[in-house]
Amino acid sequence: MTLHLPDAHGTLRAHEPRTEPLPAVRSGTGSAFTSRTVFSAAHVVADPYADTTPDSPAAVDWDATLAFRRHLWSHGLGVAEAMDTAQRGMGLDWAGAAELIRRSAAEAKAVGGLIACGVGTDQLTGPATLAEVRAAYEEQLALVEGSGAKAILMASRALAAAARGPEDYLEVYGHLLRQASEPVVLHWLGPMFDPALEGYWGSSDLDAATDTFLEVITAHPDKVDGIKVSLLEARREIDIRRRLPQGVRCYTGDDFNYPELIAGDEKGFSHALLGIFDPLGPLAAEAVRVLDTGNADGFRELLDPTVELSRHLFRAPTRFYKTGVVYLAWLAGHQSHFTMVGGLQSARSLPHLARAYELADGLGLFPDPKLAEERMRNLLSLYGVNQ
Repeated sequence: MTLHLPDAHGTLRAHEPRTEPLPAVRSGTGSAFTSRTVFSAAHVVADPYADTTPDSPAAVDWDATLAFRRHLWSHGLGVAEAMDTAQRGMGLDWAGAAELIRRSAAEAKAVGGLIACGVGTDQLTGPATLAEVRAAYEEQLALVEGSGAKAILMASRALAAAARGPEDYLEVYGHLLRQASEPVVLHWLGPMFDPALEGYWGSSDLDAATDTFLEVITAHPDKVDGIKVSLLEARREIDIRRRLPQGVRCYTGDDFNYPELIAGDEKGFSHALLGIFDPLGPLAAEAVRVLDTGNADGFRELLDPTVELSRHLFRAPTRFYKTGVVYLAWLAGHQSHFTMVGGLQSARSLPHLARAYELADGLGLFPDPKLAEERMRNLLSLYGVNQ
């Protein structure tokens, strides 16, 4: 049956829902990829029955949250845990993140899943000194390494506020890398994802910031597994990856340009650590398996059509992309409700959500298109849009 979806101008447009998912979405063997290392940054599922407010500590539905991670692992994807996609610093505090890391790492060990976890400084709630920033990072690094997961050193709001220039970043990151027991992933998250990270690496000039970032890596190449770049600038990522020391990987975090960056060129390619692979998981996994055969054109044929959806979900203000990710998980049947920690389900408009449904349905992303249609009808009815 036709759905009438509202657009940004207040008018309704007709959409004919699919009746079958894309065949590739249902495929996947769970086996490891051979050509790329691929992580999906995974969202958390809120407990819809918890009596909370946006200022309360997150109430997480642990069963549904871990079930979603098993879904990603079943398709061969790694899980990047307790990252921005999990609403780290936007509803999920350090206590909640620590519990998430412990539970997910144990689950990964039980099922043989690949996992890497975010290390930050979000237990600091006010102005902090550089020494306090280092100590906060150390506490979280110890927890992640103790869980058996790979550590991802996330960009720190506290460090951005405390640092006086590039030398402070060099000192803090050098200190952490020297004491890390295993190689880590360094994460450069741009201000479009978190405005508090403006001027990270000691400069708002991205060329100068890039030089400092690379200086950290070249000084400790044996302690850096790779870097994740989330600046939404494909050319800058390509430039950075070409300047990396041999053996240091580039994990793209560019949710606008990921197909071309993963496919690569004659001088190299990016691996992946992406929030958009949360809703795209099975399709992304199938695309990478095609790439494993050496068929870059087939890989692009599968992933290129998904870019419009990704750019829609990640459009400004980009930090609210999590709303669209959780919304699509609900439509796809991975959770029973559209509720988010911190009340973030209200961060995107109905026209935005309607367009996300239309694009995802067009791609055949929903395992049960009829369920997605019914839930979309319920949401429209809730907003007073009669069909």
